[in-house]
Amino acid sequence: TEQNRELRGTQRAISRDRAALEKQEKQLELEIKKMAKTGNKEACKVLAKQLVQLRKQKNRTYAVSSKVTSMSTQTKVMNSQMKMAGAMSATAKTMQAVNKKMDPQKTLQTMQNFQKENMKMEMTEEMINDTLDDIFDASDEEEESQDIVNQVLDEIGIEISGKMAKAPSAARGLPSASAATATTISDEEIERQLKALGVD
Repeated sequence: TEQNRELRGTQRAISRDRAALEKQEKQLELEIKKMAKTGNKEACKVLAKQLVQLRKQKNRTYAVSSKVTSMSTQTKVMNSQMKMAGAMSATAKTMQAVNKKMDPQKTLQTMQNFQKENMKMEMTEEMINDTLDDIFDASDEEEESQDIVNQVLDEIGIEISGKMAKAPSAARGLPSASAATATTISDEEIERQLKALGVD
């Protein structure tokens, strides 16, 4: 942001001033040493006072630099908070719009209707399944009963075939009286075996 750029520029300017003060500090120290070697005490005192003032100024640059850094951090925090506030404001507006469109009573009614219809569907499905089970179970019982009857008739048929094979015939063309008698016996035999098997 613009504020951060200005603070960074200020920080660079302070750093340049500090570097210049440090350079002057070294020069003063050399001058004081020279004056001390020559025994010029007055010059040493003057230069020493200047060195003290220069070092105080250098220390002030550190304090100012620290303050600028703190301001830069605060500025970043404030910018972040402003972005968060903007996001929260937009979210609040969206929520308000949704709440206006959403009718709580209507929504509750819809959910209750859905639950009721779902229960109806489950009950209908259960009834259909029970009916189908009954139909198929009855069909299975009928098929099983028919299998038993067919088995009985097959057994009777085998015995009838055996008896008819043993029955004598007078001629091959027309049925004879003996053949009719055999037929009568066969019918009686069928009834007898059906009664014996419990089939009326």
